[in-house]
Amino acid sequence: MTILLKNGRVIDYKTQKDEVTDILIKDNKVEKIAKDINYKTDEIIDCKNLNIIPGMIDMHCHLREPGFEYKETIKTGAKSAVCGGFTTICPMPNTKPTPDSAIILQKIINEAKRVNLCNILPYSTVTKGEKGEELVDFEKMKSAGAIGFSDDGMPVVNSKIMREAMIKADSIGSFVASHCEEKSVSNGAINAGKVADKLEVEGVLPEAEEIMAAREIVISETNNVRGHICHISTRTSKNMIRDAKKRGVKITCETCPHYFTFTVDEVLKSGANAKMNPPLREEKDRQAIIEGLKEGTIDAIITDHAPHSEAEKDKELSKAPNGIIGFETALSAEIMNLVDTGDLSYLDLVKVISYNPARLLKIDRGTIEEGKVADITIFDPNERYIYTKNMIVSKSKNTPFIGKELKGKVKYTIVNGNIVYKD
Repeated sequence: MTILLKNGRVIDYKTQKDEVTDILIKDNKVEKIAKDINYKTDEIIDCKNLNIIPGMIDMHCHLREPGFEYKETIKTGAKSAVCGGFTTICPMPNTKPTPDSAIILQKIINEAKRVNLCNILPYSTVTKGEKGEELVDFEKMKSAGAIGFSDDGMPVVNSKIMREAMIKADSIGSFVASHCEEKSVSNGAINAGKVADKLEVEGVLPEAEEIMAAREIVISETNNVRGHICHISTRTSKNMIRDAKKRGVKITCETCPHYFTFTVDEVLKSGANAKMNPPLREEKDRQAIIEGLKEGTIDAIITDHAPHSEAEKDKELSKAPNGIIGFETALSAEIMNLVDTGDLSYLDLVKVISYNPARLLKIDRGTIEEGKVADITIFDPNERYIYTKNMIVSKSKNTPFIGKELKGKVKYTIVNGNIVYKD
């Protein structure tokens, strides 16, 4: 299939391109980038007033299949992802059963190929059954297609096992993505403080994240191995990672749109639809996350897309599960809370949503260059709309963005040279 993108603002971090030009896509690759391309194609898309960026990459999400298909399936999750402009997503392994064997991992990969909407690169667990007791066969799981290793949803409590895991993953050119939660201080529904006191629920101490993040930094630095910290949410976590990076520690990290969009006060409006782990924090933490993105401490923005049924989220705050969906609102949250505020340029944004995730995952994506696979996101940066429950493509509806005005709308998502989503 040949596609000609005309008159779009092409923004690419690697080449530092930010200009209005044309792109010719042929045989799943970018054939040519130039002004005024004239070529007979199967489809011509007028991209005037639209932004064209490398396909967005979400290196941390949850698709729930196998085992929890009533929340989300690989197919419904992929549909939601491409609607949000994502061309590559990496589902975490807290499914039932968990992908702690090559057989289960291969089933997920095969279903992703059958759905054939976006690139789906699943994680293996770190330990069998995410029980934190026995490591999986790292070589076998990587050979089977694991993009990385994580027990996300459950921390690896045993430090000896986490040390062995980080060293082993690094030795085979992979990495462990650590869910940082010190269980002894993590009991609670939302962030500890005035809102938790007002709602009379137990609060989660910020140290729950920070103590474990400090451990991963120590393991990484002492053994000179790569470490990756999931969904950071506090000022102290950001500062520790910043300081470690200055020392040359091989530590990287990610955050989510909700941590630079909302504070714990959102729970007063959205209830359990604003409950996640780690929880929404204070304004000082929100500002620190934005600062971390500006200064380069935070390497990537991920969604942590975590679908739950309405019945589950309708429970009282202390009993409702953690997590919100995020594929379809991520880009708008980034535009409104990072670009429009002047904190990041579009080039800066592309770095953390496309270029850096590709680099961290070691995949040949994240740029728009001649000869490269055409994974491309096209969006209107100025379109405004009210996000309603009826608009949601995901199987689940658990999000605090319902009823809010959003700015920025994905118009086309192109994966491997094929249009997989059109608004």
